[in-house]
Amino acid sequence: MNYAIIRYILACVMGFEALFLSLPCLVAIIYREKSGWAFFITMLLCIAFWFIGTRRQPKSKVFFAREGFVTVALSWIALSVMGALPFVLSGEIPHFVDAFFEAVSGFTTTGASIVADVEALSHTCIFWRSFTHWIGGMGVLVLMLAILPLSGSYNILLMKAESPGPSVEKFVPKIKTTAKLLYGIYFCMTVIQVVLLLLGKMPLFDALTTSFGTAGTGGFGIKSDSLGGYSTYIQGVTTVFMILFGVNFNVYYLIFAKKWKQALHCEEMRYYIGVIAFVVISVTINVHHMFSSWFMAFHHSAFQVASIITTTGYSTVDFDQWPSFSKGLLVVLMFVGACAGSTGGGIKVSRFAIIIKTFFKEVYQILHPRGIRVIKFEDKKVEHNVLRSINTYFAGYILVFVASVLVVCLNNFDLVTNFTAVASALNNIGPGLSLVGPMGHFGNFNVLSKLVLSFDMLAGRLELFPILLLFVPSTWKK
Repeated sequence: MNYAIIRYILACVMGFEALFLSLPCLVAIIYREKSGWAFFITMLLCIAFWFIGTRRQPKSKVFFAREGFVTVALSWIALSVMGALPFVLSGEIPHFVDAFFEAVSGFTTTGASIVADVEALSHTCIFWRSFTHWIGGMGVLVLMLAILPLSGSYNILLMKAESPGPSVEKFVPKIKTTAKLLYGIYFCMTVIQVVLLLLGKMPLFDALTTSFGTAGTGGFGIKSDSLGGYSTYIQGVTTVFMILFGVNFNVYYLIFAKKWKQALHCEEMRYYIGVIAFVVISVTINVHHMFSSWFMAFHHSAFQVASIITTTGYSTVDFDQWPSFSKGLLVVLMFVGACAGSTGGGIKVSRFAIIIKTFFKEVYQILHPRGIRVIKFEDKKVEHNVLRSINTYFAGYILVFVASVLVVCLNNFDLVTNFTAVASALNNIGPGLSLVGPMGHFGNFNVLSKLVLSFDMLAGRLELFPILLLFVPSTWKK
C-alpha cells in the first residue's frame, strides 16, 4: 500500500473542497447571513490540511487498483466530514451525525434529508446542500484529474473507482482530456438548464440550486414541497433534464464528435428510454382519476418516473398517496436506476440488461445443451470477467441491502418505511414511502440507523467495493 500517494491525493481533495466552500461564503455575503463564518472557518481548515499534505511530494507514484479504491473511498468520507462541519458550526444542524448524514446525502447525490423544515435554513446552508449535489454528480476526483498536473496510468484507476457503472472507458487516449470533456459537457448542460429555468421566471437562486440538484441527480429541495409550488413549465424543464442527466455521457461525447449513428444506436439508452416510456404510460393510466386532466396526470407521472429512475428524488406531488400499482412501479425503478456513465445512481440499466440476457442464455442452454449462444451488449461480446464482476456486484448488493434493512428495522417503524429507506439510500434516490415519503424525512431514525444509511449512500454511489474494501484487513498491508 502506497500511503504517501494516498495522503497526497487526499490533501488535494481538501484543497478542492476549500475552493468549493468559497461559494457559500459568497452567498453569505450577498444575503448578509452570519452562517457564512462557519463555512469560512471550515474553508481555512481545508486549506490547512491541503498545505500540510502537499508540502512533500510522494517519492513513489506506483498506484494499483487497491490504492485507487481506498483513495476514492477515503476522499468521499473526508469530503463528507468536512462538508458537515459548517452545518454544525452554524448551529443549523447541531448534531454531528445528522450533519454528516446530510453531507453524505448531498455529495452522494441521494437527497435524503433529516431536516423537517428546509425553508427554515439560511440561504447559505441551502446553497451548500444543493451545491454538494453538483460536486458529487460527476465526482470530485474526476474534476481533480481534469485540472491537476497528475500523470501516469493510475489515473484511470481513480476514475473507474469513482464513476458509476460496470465499465469505464476513455473517450480519448489521455485520461486528463477525457475528464475535461466530461466536466465540460456537465457544466454546459447545467448552464443551459439554469437559463431555461430563468426564462420560466424562476428566481436565480432557485434556478441555480434546482439545476445543481438536477445535474447531480441529487434532489435536495429548497422548498418544503420540493418542486410542487413551481409552474408546469419549470417542472417540465426539470423532467427533461433529469432524463438527460441519466444518459451515459459517452452518448453526448459521440454527439459532440458528430458520430450520430453510434450515439443513436446506444443499446443501453434505448432500454432506458423504453423503460421510462412504458412506466410513464402505465402510471398515467393508473393515476389519471386523481388529476384534473389526462395531461396533468401524464405531466406528474413523467416527472416522478424521471425523478425516480434517474435517482434525482424531486417531487411535484405526494406520490405516497398514489395507488399501490404505481408505487410498486416506482420502487422497482429505484433499483433499476439510470445508465452507466451518467450522474444517476441505482444498479444501472446496463447491468439489468446483461443479467436478463444471461438468464435467457441459460434457459436456451437447458433446452439446447449443444447449442452455442453468445451474450452481446452494445454490439460487443460480453466477456466472462464482466459477467463475473456483475454477478459479484449483485451478490454484494443483496448482502448489504438485507443487512441494512435488518439494522434499520430496530427502529420499529413499519416495514415499508424501513425497506424503502434502505432502497433510497443504497440507490441514491432520496425519498422513499410512508414515513420517508416525499413529504417526510429521515430525522426520526436513531443514530445507528443514520450511520448505516450514510454507509449505504456512500456504498451505493461508489458501487460498493471501494467502501467495503476499507473493512478488509489485507487492504492495509504494505
